[in-house]
Amino acid sequence: MVHGNLDLKKWDFDHHIVPPMSASTAYRLGSVHRGAKGFVEFASEEADMRGHMPIYIYDRLDEPTRSMLEQNLAYAEGGETAVTFASGMAAISAALGVVTKTGDEILAHHTLYGCTYSLLTNWLPRFGVNVRFADLRDENSFNEAVNKRTRVVYFETPVNPTLDLIDIELVRSWMDKARPGSESKDRLMMIVDNTFATPFCQRPLTFGADLVAQSLTKDIGGFGTDMGGAVIGAKAFHGPLLMYRKDFGGVLSPKNAWPILVYGLPTLATRMVNQQKSALKIAQWLERHPKVGRVRYPGLESFPQYELARKQMTSYDGKFAPCSMIYFVLKGDEKSATECADRFMDYIASSSYSITLAVSLGQIRTLIEEPYSMTHSALPEEVKRGRGLEPGGVRLSIGLEDWHDIIEDLRVALEQI
Repeated sequence: MVHGNLDLKKWDFDHHIVPPMSASTAYRLGSVHRGAKGFVEFASEEADMRGHMPIYIYDRLDEPTRSMLEQNLAYAEGGETAVTFASGMAAISAALGVVTKTGDEILAHHTLYGCTYSLLTNWLPRFGVNVRFADLRDENSFNEAVNKRTRVVYFETPVNPTLDLIDIELVRSWMDKARPGSESKDRLMMIVDNTFATPFCQRPLTFGADLVAQSLTKDIGGFGTDMGGAVIGAKAFHGPLLMYRKDFGGVLSPKNAWPILVYGLPTLATRMVNQQKSALKIAQWLERHPKVGRVRYPGLESFPQYELARKQMTSYDGKFAPCSMIYFVLKGDEKSATECADRFMDYIASSSYSITLAVSLGQIRTLIEEPYSMTHSALPEEVKRGRGLEPGGVRLSIGLEDWHDIIEDLRVALEQI
């Protein structure tokens, strides 16, 4: 994480300890021939880029700071290539955009981040790409939804915000069974959103995913200062993803790529180790609290998919890495639990020192929000209720504050209800 993978020459690394940030939208070309060669080589599978530096032409095509980040992201995820975008949603749009066409269908897990749900149900159908939803924890549900038009199976794991896990390896086996012996062009594609786990806690490509999409704004960026997204996968996707980014324009700027490259990714392991330690202590404390009805955290032995979490969510040295996200629900019927959750979070917003009421996640600050009415508000009421999202459910993203301070703030806030 600190030194990355610098085998490919995107810049002269012999003199820079800290990679430089470029700040030029266009690059000087010494001749027409060099300019023409740069356009031929851009996004080309045939171009042999190992023998010389890339020919940079225009920022929207490629530039060195972003390229260095992509190189290290691919290395971190265990992929052959990575292409970065202006946001996590731009990355998800690109991942789906390069593998689907009019008439194809996407089979998605029934619980998704609100903006992803909106993309799948409001926008892609306008281009003739439709979506079916299924419970991807259940083989019967998968088999009922998959059909000859299915092109992509898409899901998050852990799921936002309920932290349900999808068994990547198992779903891959269902996909191969549903389309046995198919040619590569007809193969069912698996795209996994790895935002909650990050590559430190989970590497979906090693379990059978074809592409990983994730937000760099969250834990990989880590400090809440820069937006970004990335798609990681096999080398064959490199050209199509670059062309999609060039034409649709969701380009990560060098000024956003540089902090993620220099500060975010190198500190990811250290931050995640500390955040996970705090998350476990806080989840255990919440589980014992008399006003909390249910706590979901993959690191708890009471977590329904604890064994799957231990198998699938591991750091690079094989240690259990259950991430730093917690979801919990207060006791009471729906009306009273919702009212209590609102009072609880309003008190935190006005009086807490170590917890901030804010959307987003994966920052050095501990963030709290109510997914039902905030980040997942795009989902229809009946969809939210049918898929595990409860009014008054609380999503907690653990930061780097001392866990004693976080628990003390939670304790005082819970006394207000």
